[in-house]
Amino acid sequence: MQLIDDLLKPFPHENISVLPTPFYRLNQLSDLLKCNLYVKRDDLTGFAFGGNKTRKLDFLIAEMIAKGYDTVIGIGANQSNFCRILANASIKYGLSVHLILRGKKVSHPTGNLLIDQLLGATIHHVDSADPEVVMEEALQIKTQLEYKGKQVFLLPPGGSVPIGALGYVAGWGELMDDLEHNRLNVDMVVHASSSAGTQAGLVVGQAISQWPGQIVGMSVDYPRALLEQNVYDLASSTANLMNINVPRNLVQVDDNFIGKGYAIPTPGCEEAVELFAKNEGIFLDYVYTGKAAAGLIEYCRSGRITPSDTVIFLHTGGNIELFE
Repeated sequence: MQLIDDLLKPFPHENISVLPTPFYRLNQLSDLLKCNLYVKRDDLTGFAFGGNKTRKLDFLIAEMIAKGYDTVIGIGANQSNFCRILANASIKYGLSVHLILRGKKVSHPTGNLLIDQLLGATIHHVDSADPEVVMEEALQIKTQLEYKGKQVFLLPPGGSVPIGALGYVAGWGELMDDLEHNRLNVDMVVHASSSAGTQAGLVVGQAISQWPGQIVGMSVDYPRALLEQNVYDLASSTANLMNINVPRNLVQVDDNFIGKGYAIPTPGCEEAVELFAKNEGIFLDYVYTGKAAAGLIEYCRSGRITPSDTVIFLHTGGNIELFE
């Protein structure tokens, strides 16, 4: 979308992501669920096995290089998709990378953690789920590295800062191009939401394009009110970079599909992973996209999405978790 492209021109970016990602109709699932469903395959952004985080790093890595940073610190769980992609991108661009990971050190790493180690990232395990404890460790390591003369860029979980959120402002422009190319009118976009960065970027893109439909973030961990506030705050800060405003009513979160908590599969999530695999050959994960797809499926079955609606499932990736 040209307007979004023009607004993003002042911000440096690298071409980490392989774009545009595929966009097409989910024929089998549409027939099965009696809904008109499409998918945007951001699990296929290419770099470091793909996923939504590469779009954020297109802008974040460029920011680090432009400002002379030589070291980056990322924060996440042991199986963090963001940390996996951050480690890969940092090494490609000559940056040292330290990962602060929630969880015990394991003797036989799997999934994302295995890739982190293969890349040679310096990993610091923190055996605590308390975000304040994890951040304290990250700040201590940052201080130690700076004492040694390093220029350190510290990122919060998911890379959810305004510059990173620009990745999904650009992603929204790409999606609008998909709709124009396919001559589609769409009513809703559904995606997994957690650290707010992806949804914030999408909402800013929606505000710029004045698209009249709904973006629904399916929370995988946070209560609706908290996540909506996080998304709105980050969207507002991101929009301020381009001197635009974001209406509060554009931020919509559904927290009904979290289950017992983050990374704990639900029966609906397990069914969604199986349905997408067996009907479309698309692999989801049990932490993020499986729960978002469970929400999508329930919307179809309950009538919130009707046969006359056209809906996009934004597949944000994360399927490396299947190999944990």
